[in-house]
Amino acid sequence: MSTTPHRDLYHAFVDQGLDTWLARLPEQLARGLDRQRYGDLPAWEKAVAKLPRLPETRRVHLDADSVTVDVELDASRRRQSENLLRVLAPWRKGPYRLGGVHIDTEWRSDWKWRRVAPHLAPLTGRRVLDVGGGNGYHAWRMAGSGAAFVLVIDPSPRFYWQFQAVRHFVGDADGGVVHFLPVGIEEVPEDLAFFDSVFSMGVLYHRPSPLEHLLQLKAALRPGGELVLETLVVEGDATTVLLPGERYAAMPNVYFLPSSAALCGWLERCGFDNIRVVDEADTSLDEQRATDWMTFQSLADFLDPDDPTRTREGYPAPRRAVLVANRPR
Repeated sequence: MSTTPHRDLYHAFVDQGLDTWLARLPEQLARGLDRQRYGDLPAWEKAVAKLPRLPETRRVHLDADSVTVDVELDASRRRQSENLLRVLAPWRKGPYRLGGVHIDTEWRSDWKWRRVAPHLAPLTGRRVLDVGGGNGYHAWRMAGSGAAFVLVIDPSPRFYWQFQAVRHFVGDADGGVVHFLPVGIEEVPEDLAFFDSVFSMGVLYHRPSPLEHLLQLKAALRPGGELVLETLVVEGDATTVLLPGERYAAMPNVYFLPSSAALCGWLERCGFDNIRVVDEADTSLDEQRATDWMTFQSLADFLDPDDPTRTREGYPAPRRAVLVANRPR
C-alpha cells in the first residue's frame, strides 16, 4: 500500500498539535487495517490502487447533494473506474458522482445533511470529529461548509478504502482538510478537549453503554464546543426508553432507543448544556433503500409487510432525531 494516506494523516496531526494522539497512530492503523483480521482488505486496497490516473484539471463540488468530481474520462477509464468502485460495495452513505460514475448509495445522506446543517454553528474554520462517519460523505460536506480540519473515525476497513477511493478523485481540492482513521471512539485519547464540533450520527443505539458514549463525545470537545447527535428514538415522555430483544429492524446490535425527551435528560446528566432537539422524523423508504450499489436487504425488508409503522419484530418503525448541545465553557 502506498504510504501517502498515512503520511498525510501524520502531517495533519502534527499541524493540529495532536501530539498525544500522534504517538498512538502506528498501532491504531496497524490494528484497523489488519490483513489477517479482514480477509477482503487486500482486494479493496488493490481496487483503489488500480483506479486510473486522472487529469490534473477537475472540478470538485463538496457543497452539492452529491459529492461530485467532474473530470474528463474516456469510456474505457470510466468503465474501469466503475468496476473498481463496485469492488468496494456495498456503498451505504452518499451519493457520489465521480468521473461520470454515479454511486447511488443505500442512504440519501444528503437528506440528513439538509435537515441538520441549518441548525449547526457555522463550520468555517472549525476542527471537526465525525464519529462513525462511514465512508466520509458527511465529512466532505463539512469541508464544503468551510471546516478547517475534519477527522472521520470508523472502525470499518471497507469504509476506509471507500474513503480513499473518493480521495483519489477529490485529490487535494479540499485543501487536505479531510482525513480518516479506522478506529472507534474508544481509541480517542481521554480528555482530549480539542474539537470545536463533534458529530455522532447513527452510533448511539449501537452502544451498550450510551451514557459512556456521550461522555466520550464530551471529552473530545473543547469547552464551548458543539455536539451534533443523531440516533434512533421512540415516541414518549422523559421516562420512555425501549430496550429491544435480540434484533431491531433485523439489526442484532441495537441496545437503547430513548424518546427525544429522555435523550435530553441523558445529555443533561452527562453535563451538556444548551440542549435542543432540532429534527425528528420517521425514516422513509425513499431515504434508506436497496440500490444497484447496495443490493442487500434494506429498510423495506425490515418492516412488517402488513403494517409499515412496525418493524418485523413488532417494534415501532425507525424514527430518528437530531439533537444539538454544547460542552460548558
